[in-house]
Amino acid sequence: MTLRLSTVILPVHRWHEGGRERWQRAEELGFHTAYTYDHLSWRSFRDRTWFGALPTLTAAATATSRLRLGTLVTSPNFRHPVTLAKELISLDDISGGRITLGIGAGGSGFDATALGQEAWTPRERADRFGEFVPLLDRLLTEDAVTQQGTHYSAVEARNIPGCVQRPRLPFAVAATGPRGLKLAARYGQAWVTTGDPKLYETGTPEQSVEALREQGEKLAAACEEVGRDASELDRILLTGFTPDRNAPMRSVDAFVDFAGRHAELGFTEIAVHAPIPDSDFAVDPAVYERIATEAPAQLA
Repeated sequence: MTLRLSTVILPVHRWHEGGRERWQRAEELGFHTAYTYDHLSWRSFRDRTWFGALPTLTAAATATSRLRLGTLVTSPNFRHPVTLAKELISLDDISGGRITLGIGAGGSGFDATALGQEAWTPRERADRFGEFVPLLDRLLTEDAVTQQGTHYSAVEARNIPGCVQRPRLPFAVAATGPRGLKLAARYGQAWVTTGDPKLYETGTPEQSVEALREQGEKLAAACEEVGRDASELDRILLTGFTPDRNAPMRSVDAFVDFAGRHAELGFTEIAVHAPIPDSDFAVDPAVYERIATEAPAQLA
């Protein structure tokens, strides 16, 4: 299978001051999918411009025609399955069936307490995620849903006419733990990882590759446990969070070497961040565009 190359466009630009053009340029460059983060704010951008993911993707859907669009990733931190399902069905319709929902359990960052709640423990996040994904799956595939859960419920929630993509838009489930991987195996059309966060500061690229190999093996085991062929799931690596950091984006050759090593692990898609000056993603725009246009042929 040819390795697909995708990009992540953070929602940090006013739409009429370069925002629209960035999504259109991603389509022109031939990226498979352009994703954005679904956060209320994020790390070093907490006191900088940051717009909402779903309105941004809606605008991007009207500004493009071929490019797939999605979140990396949406989480339960400030979302509810009932309202999220309605927005996703609308977005899938507006885009003509070009939406992928990246979805994860969420973390302990700014989103976790913005609504006034205490940050959930890892166990609580896993519990909520374990309810969130199955309910969202039902909401996106059934006309009317009633379900009573510990954390999330729906009462005669209507979602007519459903998604353009059938039976629903694809889920790309971000997970590394056993419960999350089982959700990916059961409900995902793709699996997403950023690598092992414990290796980011002091690990080596070689250690990261081995950690990713082990994650892939655990995913395969989770698939076997639920009776699913692991080859049915795409495997997406979101770059920038392994010990390599931005080194693969320094040149086309560096990226091709990086991507090739990870394709050997079974990854079918690699997502790179669009350049943002004065940030962790401050790569050379010219090199970024050369990677987009030249690397795929070398990775075929």
